Amino acid sequence: MTVGFCFFLVCATLSAQWLDRPTPGIPRTPDGKPNLLAPAPRTADGKPDLSGLWGMNAGPYANIATDLKPEDVQPWAEALFKQRAGTFSRDDPAQFQCLPQGPRANLYSPEMEKFIQTPGVIVILIEDLSYRQIFLDGRELPNDPNPSFMGYSVGRWDGDTLVVESTGFKDRTWLDMAGHPHTEALRITERFRRRDFGHMEITETIDDPKAFNKPFTITVKAEIVPDTEILEYVCAENEKDHRHLVGTPSDSKPAAVTVAPEVLAQYVGSYEFAFPENPTVPTTFDVTMSDGALFMDTEGKGRTPLIPVSGTVFFLRDARIEFVKDARGAVTHFTRTWVEGDLKYMRKPDRK
Repeated sequence: MTVGFCFFLVCATLSAQWLDRPTPGIPRTPDGKPNLLAPAPRTADGKPDLSGLWGMNAGPYANIATDLKPEDVQPWAEALFKQRAGTFSRDDPAQFQCLPQGPRANLYSPEMEKFIQTPGVIVILIEDLSYRQIFLDGRELPNDPNPSFMGYSVGRWDGDTLVVESTGFKDRTWLDMAGHPHTEALRITERFRRRDFGHMEITETIDDPKAFNKPFTITVKAEIVPDTEILEYVCAENEKDHRHLVGTPSDSKPAAVTVAPEVLAQYVGSYEFAFPENPTVPTTFDVTMSDGALFMDTEGKGRTPLIPVSGTVFFLRDARIEFVKDARGAVTHFTRTWVEGDLKYMRKPDRK
């Protein structure tokens, strides 16, 4: 049972204004569709304009440390990470106390984010009603900041790349949904590059010498989301899960069974899933087979074993997934059980 994205279906079923309103001034193809491959817009002073509503590929958001070796994480941080994972992440202050996301907002979530760029500051509005300010007016980061949830950010242009330094985060926030901790020594360096009208790449370097033994970098890909608006999401408004979270994942995990390799081989392939409130930016999940066992990774990271409990049902850490076939016996998708229900992860036809 995982509760990290308890807002999915709530947001997806809301009725709101402006969700189907053409965005003025964007390039379009002859058939009227947004031309995502058009040149990136620029401001009056010639800088790339990052303004717009962006959907983020949330691959790194769940577990940003999948490429790290055990010796790269300090023992206390690894122990706390495992403790949080063993208790359904029920101490996550953002999901269960409805506090701001903190540095997770820098590393980007499945929620859409609206960038508003002016010469002196870029404001990023997030659907959970939090926001970031990236100051471009030449100011330096504070020397001894009062730690805050969202930290402090300043930016400068390096050619067409915006380089942003952020620091001053409260250490009670988490780095990712998996529960990696950080200290108030955390510093995040972001490099924003808008490749064309519809696509942006953001490299994120995480440097916290009190939690990790070396800096590491992840990459976030973003795609513009035209002809719509962000929806308001208030965490505390409909949160019903925290009081039900008791025990540990192993309490509800059935014993593994043996499944024939020829059955497992049917599930090998690539699957896509897009969060309902961010449908334009799907995340890829690859199922592979090695030594008679199945594994899954997300965006090429975090190879995790799938533990079979039947011929179609598996456990991925603390999550239940089930592969589904059509009438001809071909695997079409798998479902993953969240608190909202079973969400579909569709198989890519070219990877069957």
